[in-house]
Amino acid sequence: MLNDTKNIFIVLPAYNEAQNIESTLNDLLKYGYNVVVVDDGSKDNTCELAKKFGVTVLRHEINRGQGAALSTGTEFALRQGAEIIVHFDADGQFLSSEIEQAVQIIQNRFDVALGSRFLSKDSNPPIIKRYFIFPLAKIINKLFFKINLTDPQSGFRVFNSAVGRKIKLEQDGSAHCSEFLHKIFRYNFKIKEFPITVRYFEFGQTLTGGKGRGKGGIKILKDLFLNKFI
Repeated sequence: MLNDTKNIFIVLPAYNEAQNIESTLNDLLKYGYNVVVVDDGSKDNTCELAKKFGVTVLRHEINRGQGAALSTGTEFALRQGAEIIVHFDADGQFLSSEIEQAVQIIQNRFDVALGSRFLSKDSNPPIIKRYFIFPLAKIINKLFFKINLTDPQSGFRVFNSAVGRKIKLEQDGSAHCSEFLHKIFRYNFKIKEFPITVRYFEFGQTLTGGKGRGKGGIKILKDLFLNKFI
């Protein structure tokens, strides 16, 4: 276990996660990390449940999208003196125990550690993601962004404060994944992928919709085109 976690901040975007937020926080807090929950305009009691754990809870009055929630949490963490920032999910799909490996990658002089479900035998994405959404995202990333990674849409990322200060996400929705990759390659940050486990309890993203603002494969492509990332 890491000896010093006081400057490690976990940013947890949450939208209508009342069923999952307590178990996710219980798991994270075992490791002593600073946790910042960004309630993205939830209509349930996600915010109230998170506050009971004594973590920092920030709230958007309206649902702005995952990218916007991550930006809010990252900016807050930097103001608090964060040296390492972790983007994590509130729905329990990721394992808190796998954060330590990523932090060690950053401590070994990498700027960004990107989780990849395709480097692990323990992740089994839904068929539409595995055979359509992910392959399409990989093609777009490679052709337009010159990015060649095993996992084109991972929300499990860890980076140092220099990356956090340099990269300002403009995409409020789920297109932030491609935007983040585009910018870390543009600025020549030192990157390393690491294997992660992803537990799929519910398939939330389809081609046309999903949970929260900015979800859905077609919506992601539209956002990228309209904002001239590709």
